[in-house]
Amino acid sequence: MADQKRKAEAAAKKSSPKADSKDPGEMSEVIDLVKTYVRQETVGPLKGLGRKVGAGLAGALLIGLGLFFLALGLLRLLQDKVSWLRGNGSFTWAAYLVVIAFCVVVVLIALSRIKKIEKELN
Repeated sequence: MADQKRKAEAAAKKSSPKADSKDPGEMSEVIDLVKTYVRQETVGPLKGLGRKVGAGLAGALLIGLGLFFLALGLLRLLQDKVSWLRGNGSFTWAAYLVVIAFCVVVVLIALSRIKKIEKELN
């Protein structure tokens, strides 16, 4: 980026058109300078933003997948190890309720962290 700025400044020094001169060569240099500046200030940051968004989406996908398997593992653990939650008893639904409560707690923790970070940024 610094090289592009130096090139743009050098081009600006070389092509300092006077108000009354209408040389087509100088005008094309100014147009090229503007094009270079616009590319530098828009395309570069957009590429960086795209990388950050991609990394964020990948992280969110992996965290979501991990939490899904954690909840599924908790459900299977409760169904297997807690005797009154397995079999043909009347409380077989309680294991699902415990897992749903676990997921709600995880969501609430995530939301509280998001609100805390938003407050710090503002």
